[in-house]
Amino acid sequence: MIATAPLALKALLDSAADLAVFAYEDGAVTGAKSLPAKDRALLAEKLKEEGFKGGAKDVARVDLPLFGKPRRVFAVGLGKRKSAGAEAFRRAAGILLGAVRGKRETLAILCSENISALAEGLTLASYKYEEYKKGDEDKLKNLYLVVQDPAARASTEKTLAKVALYAEAVGLARDLVNRGPSDKTPQSLADLAETFSGAGVTVAVIHKAQAEEMGMGAFLGVARGSSQPPVMVHMVYTPKAKTKKRVALVGKGVTFDSGGLSIKPAASMEEMKCDMAGAAAVIAVFKVIARLQPKAEVHGIFAATYNMPGPDAFKPGDVLKAMNGKTIEVWNTDAEGRLILADALCLAAKQEPQIILDMATLTGAVVFALGSKVAGLMGNDRRAVQSVIAAGKRADEPYCELPLVEDYKEHIKGNIAELLNISKVRGEAGAIIAGLFLQEFVGAVPWAHLDIAGTAFSGGDYNSYTPKGATGAPVRTLLEWLEAL
Repeated sequence: MIATAPLALKALLDSAADLAVFAYEDGAVTGAKSLPAKDRALLAEKLKEEGFKGGAKDVARVDLPLFGKPRRVFAVGLGKRKSAGAEAFRRAAGILLGAVRGKRETLAILCSENISALAEGLTLASYKYEEYKKGDEDKLKNLYLVVQDPAARASTEKTLAKVALYAEAVGLARDLVNRGPSDKTPQSLADLAETFSGAGVTVAVIHKAQAEEMGMGAFLGVARGSSQPPVMVHMVYTPKAKTKKRVALVGKGVTFDSGGLSIKPAASMEEMKCDMAGAAAVIAVFKVIARLQPKAEVHGIFAATYNMPGPDAFKPGDVLKAMNGKTIEVWNTDAEGRLILADALCLAAKQEPQIILDMATLTGAVVFALGSKVAGLMGNDRRAVQSVIAAGKRADEPYCELPLVEDYKEHIKGNIAELLNISKVRGEAGAIIAGLFLQEFVGAVPWAHLDIAGTAFSGGDYNSYTPKGATGAPVRTLLEWLEAL
């Protein structure tokens, strides 16, 4: 990915660099304080001649002298000023990146509004997944944000450094989710996590034998059909300063989900390499957490396994026992994510955190309800839920809270065990049922559950700064959430 660097106005004046500006539909070029009035009028005239109106997705290119030198100038529309918040800048930046990446080697951006979102859109849009094949080579090598006020240099550098950190984490999450399922075994994820040890981070890998000793029967039940052994990984970040704050992040890591013996239709398996996006988010956070330096002890736990129909695969009708002693009657082996999360949540609750957040590509029901742009959110604690919603708003990753309807608990009462892993009432409230199931494994710990089944992976056109494939959600939400602790 291409990071955005600060560029002093004097350095711009001494160069003949191409420029980029942004404009509102109901206003002129925005955030270009240093642009002389004569240059501003000339630019407006040229853009008008090109038919540029400043609407969202509008792009124009004009050639004219600015700051005393002939320059090629790209303009991107933001839409109406009233509705153009940070996300409008992020998307406009993605559109700009798409317009110039194959044409220009260096670009300087003249804007002083929403610079965090602007830089984020540029960098995230530059992401390409090239592990298996090379894409078209980008001509663009250098992206600069012009610092128009020297007094703002330090704050601009700090903002751009934060953007680069967030983008690094998002890029790793995208890489992991995009990777072919046979190339991301549970052990390979554990090996990656172990590279984060040091600088306040410790990593413990719980292998099959230890998981058996700890009573992780739900997690191990799912893993029985695979020839690849499962792992549960427990990472801990400890800040330098003493703190009483302790939180836990828990991720689902099904590195491929065939559905097990309740096998999925072939078409439903095509994107099931993404079923470890929750674990990928936790791993990505821990790659940068020592540099993020949140003011809390942070536990990152992910359960990683394949769900396969192998010779010893768990079966509909089996009863599994989770780490907290609760027994689970399996009616559908394709409702496996909640089973591995059951033991991961038990492990998290044992750490006695003030809040647990879990994230998982858990249900198709949440996609039917909320689509691909909004994640589902449930929890047993108002503060936990509201803190995620607030972090999501700062990241422009929206969440919709769904109720944990008490009456629906009857639907997951087992016949021969305490719980069922799916509802007795088919085709109703699937996302909520999954949330109610998970709630059984957090005890009294405040907890929120993020169902990212719709938002973690895009089969098509998601937005201008998110290529097809893994989106990196909900990494930016998690980083915003941790920074606010």
